[in-house]
This record gives sequence, C-alpha cells and structure tokens, in this order.
Amino acid sequence: MSLVELVLLAIALSMDAFAVAICAGLTMPKVNLKKALVIGGYFGGFQAAMPIIGYLVAKLFADLIITWDHWIAFGLLAFIGGKMIWESLEKDDSDDDSDGEVAEASVKPSVMLPLALATSIDALAVGVSFAFLKVSIVPAAAFIGVTTMAISLLGVKIGSLFGTRFKSKAEFAGGVILVLIGLKILLEHLGVIAF
Repeated sequence: MSLVELVLLAIALSMDAFAVAICAGLTMPKVNLKKALVIGGYFGGFQAAMPIIGYLVAKLFADLIITWDHWIAFGLLAFIGGKMIWESLEKDDSDDDSDGEVAEASVKPSVMLPLALATSIDALAVGVSFAFLKVSIVPAAAFIGVTTMAISLLGVKIGSLFGTRFKSKAEFAGGVILVLIGLKILLEHLGVIAF
C-alpha cells in the first residue's frame, strides 16, 4: 500500500468520527480543550486499535466481521442518535431549559465507548484486509489513529462554531446526524447505495 493510498484511507475512515465530533461540538458553546482531546483520543485510539485487532483475527473471523459490521455500527449509532433526539424533545416539552442551552457533550466512557466503537468498525474490516495485503500494521494503524484524532479535533471546533448559533436544536440535529450515519453505513454494506 502506497503512502497516498494510506493517507486517503485514513481520511476516509475518519469521516464518521469527524461527523460525530461535530455533533459533540454542537453542544459546546466554547471549545473545551480537555473534552476535545478526550473525544479525539477516543476516536483516534479506536481507529488505531481496530485495524490491529482486525489484522490479528483476520484468518479466524473475517467472514463474521464482514457479515455483521454494518449492523453493529447501525445499531449503536441509531440507538445513541435516537436517545439524543428523544432527550432534545423531552427538553422542549418540559421547558426546563429557559435559556435554550443544551447540555454540553459528555465524555464519560458510557457515552464515548459506543460512539468510538461504532465509528471504528469499518477500521476493523480494513485491518482484516491489511492482513491479506501484508501491510505493516503498526505504522499504518498509528497513522490512521493520528489522522482521526486530528480530524476529530477539527470536527469539535466546527461543531462548536455552529452550536453557539443554534443552541436549542443542536442536540436534535446531532441525534439525526448519528442516525443518518448509521443508516448510511447499513445501506452501503447492503449495496443499496454506493459512496
């Protein structure tokens, strides 16, 4: 695999994490560097670890991974996105938030682990293909992880810029985006759409 191919692959793999990072940034009126680094660290760390895991178990689990990866990603993203939509609608109904602000993005493991897992399942499948292509896995995975972390930090900043302008609908929009990302992953793998 050439360097150009690796760069393009790393950028492509980071796009789901980028979109989710934008969603997190939507709820941050001002970028909190610590939270942004945690978000980037989760996404970058998972994007680096998953190809290694995929690489190591390629011969044993390749068919299972490829068969179920899109369903797992869809389920996790749809659940989390649906929860965000539900919570945003509950806030509108209860009107507890009189100033229109949404709760700032949580970086608790219970929130970040499923998001990082859902956005990195494709990287697991890439690791499987790396095993068959005889790619040097550690440098490739490290490059993918660093790229994803940087792009995720950018996503948090972009989301924050938009979130300060559209506070009352940020959580709802973030939930819809997560559900749509999950649906896109599912439809791509089922061959309904091609991107």
